[in-house]
Amino acid sequence: MRPAYNALAMTVTAGSLASALLFATPSFAAAAPSSPAITVAASVPSGRESPYDSMSLTDLRMEVFRVLADTDTGRSVYEAAAEALEAGTAEALRHFLETGRWDAQEVDDRVAVFTVLADPGSSEALRAAAIAVLEEGTREALRHFVEVGQYEV
Repeated sequence: MRPAYNALAMTVTAGSLASALLFATPSFAAAAPSSPAITVAASVPSGRESPYDSMSLTDLRMEVFRVLADTDTGRSVYEAAAEALEAGTAEALRHFLETGRWDAQEVDDRVAVFTVLADPGSSEALRAAAIAVLEEGTREALRHFVEVGQYEV
């Protein structure tokens, strides 16, 4: 009977911590000045359509936590998400979801390509493909190489 009680206690504790993390807003976030990147993102013409524009602060946090929950999330994306959550503002979270996430993903993709180059087990064809992707340098090419291209060589 004790193990069932322990499991229940752990479940309740985990639920309490999860809600505290999801809905906690740092008290210093309101007083913190916005970064230049966030100011620029907020000044984008209002004619643009974004699925994040009409989301509440709670929904924006949930979206960021979904990114963090993805097992393929790299270090740069994780750090950018953590910064947005720490800022705690809707503008910071929107900026991460619309722009910051993809900037950080590009960094993670470059690291993945360099990891292929550094691997002594990589074939010459794979190394040549990695170098070509780095020379091309577009986000799309990097993402394609990491997701698909490295496995086609």
